[in-house]
This record gives sequence, C-alpha cells and structure tokens, in this order.
Amino acid sequence: MTLPRTMRAARLREIEGTVRLVVDEVDVPTPGPGEVLIRVRACGLNQVDLLTRDGKTPADVPLPHVSGTEVAGDVAAVGEGVRRWRGGERVVVDPVLSCGECAFCRVGRDNMCLRGRIYGVQTHGGYAEYAIAPASQLLPLPDHMDHSTAAAVAVTGPTAWHMLRRRADVRVGEDVLVIAAGAGIGVLAVQIARLAGARVIATAGSPDKMSRALDLGADHVVNHRDPEWADQVRTWTGGRGVDLVFEHVGAATWEGSLHAMARGGRLVTSGGHSGFTVSLDLWHLFVKEHTVIGSFAGSRQDLVDVLDLVGRGEIRPVVQDTVGLDGIEGAQRLLEDRGVFGKLLLDPAR
Repeated sequence: MTLPRTMRAARLREIEGTVRLVVDEVDVPTPGPGEVLIRVRACGLNQVDLLTRDGKTPADVPLPHVSGTEVAGDVAAVGEGVRRWRGGERVVVDPVLSCGECAFCRVGRDNMCLRGRIYGVQTHGGYAEYAIAPASQLLPLPDHMDHSTAAAVAVTGPTAWHMLRRRADVRVGEDVLVIAAGAGIGVLAVQIARLAGARVIATAGSPDKMSRALDLGADHVVNHRDPEWADQVRTWTGGRGVDLVFEHVGAATWEGSLHAMARGGRLVTSGGHSGFTVSLDLWHLFVKEHTVIGSFAGSRQDLVDVLDLVGRGEIRPVVQDTVGLDGIEGAQRLLEDRGVFGKLLLDPAR
C-alpha cells in the first residue's frame, strides 16, 4: 500500500490569542516502534474535545493539537516490532492508554492506571485522515460491524457500562434515572439499564429528545429544563425516588439528581461539563444513607463487552450525523449547544 506524503487534519492552533480549530495540510505521521498508522474511517465527537479546546483539561495540551478520542479505521502501516497487525485490518482504538504494569493494570482495572493517558487528549487523535496509535491499544472490529458503529461506542459504551454494571451494580427491578438521555452516553445508558431489567426514567432538554428517549426504551421522561423535574421523578415513583441516578452533566443537574434519590439510593457520576464544582448536604447524605460513586472511563474488558453487546444487537448507538473535516467546527458548536441526540461522527474522507 502506497501512502500519501501529506494529509488533512483539523488541529487546535492559537491564532491571535484565540485557540481555533483549523484544517491544515500536514505530513502523514510515521509509526514508531510498537505503533500502528491507522487510516481513520470514523471518529466520534466527544465532550472532552470541547474541554480540550477550551483549556479545561487537568493539564495543558500542547498546541497544535489533533483531538479525537473515538477512532475506528484500517491499519495502513506498522512500526518496528509490531507483529499482531497487518495492513488493511479493521480496528478500533481503546482510548484509555495504560501501562499494563501498575497495581491497577495487573488486576484488570486499567482505566485506573497510575500512568494512564487518554488517546486524543494527551496524544494526537482522530481528527485527521491518518492517526498513530500504540499497537497494544487496538481491537479488531467484528466482521459485521462497520467503522461508524465502532467509533460511536468506543468511549461512550465502556463508560456507560462501567458506570452502571461495574460501579453502581444496577439490579433487576430498580428504578434508574438517566440524566441527559439524549447524549451519546445517555442513549446507551437507557439501553443498558433496560437490559439489566431496571425501570428507566430519563431526562432530556426538548420535546423531540423526550420522545426519542421513549423510543429507546425509557419508561418515563421528564424535561430537565423544568425547575420541578426532580419532583416529577419522585411523583412517578410514588414519592419514593429512584434507586440509582446516572449522572454525567454536573452542576446544572446535580441538585435535582440528589433530590430525586430514594433513601438508600446511589448516584454514579462520570462527568461535569456544565460545572465540576457542586455542593453536597452531608445531613441528607448520612440520614438517607445515600451513596455517591465516582466512575472514570472504562476498562479494556468493558470495551470488549460493549462491542459484543452491540454486535449481538442488544444495544445500539444512535448517530445523528456524519461530517467531513470542513464541517468539524460547526459540529462542535452543535454539540456545545446541546443540539445532538446520540453521536456526531467525523469521516475525514468526506
């Protein structure tokens, strides 16, 4: 396979004091030892891309930077020492980069790796025609799964699965509240909770998203833009509240999420793009025996499990639209404005 010398990539660059997303012509990268060059066929847009753009990640990201954590594509070239992969093989990148050696990695909790990084944040990612990834981070796509489906669940799938199944241990017959069910992670959370045998109450921010959440399998939906939405949740549960809250929005929904919990209820959280600083009334926490659970990304096994579930048709991502590199800035604005139900994908060949 003859590779081109240059490629198009959407890069974060500082222009006149402002960080902008600009499509540039750059050299196709060369894979180093243990690395693989991937021809990107699909890359999911993610809230972490916006945090990176806005300088809100825990550590500064050097510019210019290529975002994109959710990557599926074809092996285009391999670096020295790579024996597992051959040109043309269809792969998806496990975006949680782990050392494989620390105490957490040794017991399968690689999402908690002491030297862990996130692909597309601490490394360059998939907003480009070609991308480099460690060979150890690749998984093969099932024969019947397309690149778009794999990219649409590469981050949201294992994150939702890890939250509900590993951390919060969702159980048959429980009432589960899924916050922002129209988000890519929320779409999958509704389905995972239903698959576990729970009753699902979803929140969404518009009548259209509320209707689509019901189509996904939610038993009841409330509009989280209504100041009384948490009271509506309690009313629907006979005043009791929910057993489990799936929270990933942060400050904007935090107070309502806590109010909607039953005595002995659990809240699992994995994000805070509306604000990371929240308040907690300790009286309610201990009197009602609430449990607040942190959850970060997903392990390699979580990604394997989700790909298997998607492959068997047990859960499915929803892709609202696919854009080319020239449309990526507008797509990020749409994501920022909450105008997306499910996922937006990038196809660099468009």
